Amino acid sequence: MLILAIDDELRMRHMLQTAIEEAAPEAEVRVFPDGEQALEAIEKQGLRPKFIFSDIQMPGLDGLQLAVRLRTVAPDARLIFVTAYQEYALDAFRLHASGYIVKPVEAARIREELAHHAPRADTEEEKRKLHVRCFGPFEVFLNGAPLIFGRQQTKELFAYLIDRRGALCSAEEIVAAIWEDEGDLKLLKHRLRNLVSDLRRTLEEAGFADILLRKRNQIGILPERVHCDYYRMLAGEMDAINAFRGEYMAQYSWAELTKGELVFRNGI
Repeated sequence: MLILAIDDELRMRHMLQTAIEEAAPEAEVRVFPDGEQALEAIEKQGLRPKFIFSDIQMPGLDGLQLAVRLRTVAPDARLIFVTAYQEYALDAFRLHASGYIVKPVEAARIREELAHHAPRADTEEEKRKLHVRCFGPFEVFLNGAPLIFGRQQTKELFAYLIDRRGALCSAEEIVAAIWEDEGDLKLLKHRLRNLVSDLRRTLEEAGFADILLRKRNQIGILPERVHCDYYRMLAGEMDAINAFRGEYMAQYSWAELTKGELVFRNGI
């Protein structure tokens, strides 16, 4: 595991390096006096750091500017700010830093951050959920494999219900989104009923019949029954926030509205 430590003050840099090496003795630690040199090493040497601990207030490229650059050159790295200035916390999390440590740095705090971001085995409850990917092309996974839908528009119907996050949707609303008001409304409602039946059958066969919620000719889903990157982002989970690269359900035109909101929200 490669960890980068960045601080412009020599004494603080040594303290940070010592704390990291004590907390993670198996890790390779590379130390840099500023963000520019760290970025240059990442780009020219092909470094793939798992964690980057960086001061915020530094001359030249400060930590907040570094966070923006890292989105491009090291999008998978966990950026954890280390600073004496607590007033930077809001900016740090707005830029999707994975953590925030106030100086003086201790090995125990480094260890906490590393443990917090360590891969976790799925609990039995998580394993019983469908895994839904909204960032990029929409996809649904069951036991690690894509869930097979009988029709592409059945999959699109499920995507639309995921996008609505549990809100009950009328036939007219769904028809307008999927078919964009093209064709005879009565005929399109008939097609929608077939899609709903197909979706119910697909979910029943997968063991997730209880995800669908129907009431008074409306349909929705139970959000708590799916493990979804979009929902996790809205809940403030940093790995999900960092996973958003400006694409959301890329194959569906009606998803552009939500995509625009997410782009604005994340300053992309």
